[in-house]
Amino acid sequence: MKMLMSGGASLVVLGLCLVLMGSAEEKAKAPAPRSDEDFVMKAASAGMFEVQSSKLALERAKNDKVKKLAQHMIDDHTKANKELMGLAQALRLTPESKMSAKHQKVYDKLESTREGFDQAYVKAQLEGHEEAVALFSAESRNGTNPMLKKWAGQTLPTLQMHLQMVQDCASGLKEKGKEK
Repeated sequence: MKMLMSGGASLVVLGLCLVLMGSAEEKAKAPAPRSDEDFVMKAASAGMFEVQSSKLALERAKNDKVKKLAQHMIDDHTKANKELMGLAQALRLTPESKMSAKHQKVYDKLESTREGFDQAYVKAQLEGHEEAVALFSAESRNGTNPMLKKWAGQTLPTLQMHLQMVQDCASGLKEKGKEK
């Protein structure tokens, strides 16, 4: 009887170890949690990039669909940036007043692009929105501050819509093969 109980206890311990190991594996697959400040800084930089690069596109783009996309980005991201600044202020966080070095580098490259600007802008928007969707998705699932988590979740559908718009615009540019 003692042997049966110790064997049963061993199975319970073994089972518990397997469950704990499985949980650790699942946690390793999930994105590492970021601080509220990190999310705010990354979101603020991305938002500034969207507005500034889109203003540049309004000046330089040749394709009307690209210009329309740029105006849409300016309108939506200006609104989102204001909302984010309000949240940051409520949380006593102060985002940088300029883009991150990464976003600045992409902007500088766009600014120096003359030939093929429309394609370069759309490519930058595509990459930027893919990153933004991932960032906001992770924050909406794993964020620690309830206000930021909620805002990220509410903003995510707009970013996903933007990503689809950019993908459609990119397809249109590829089909035409040239800027209009």
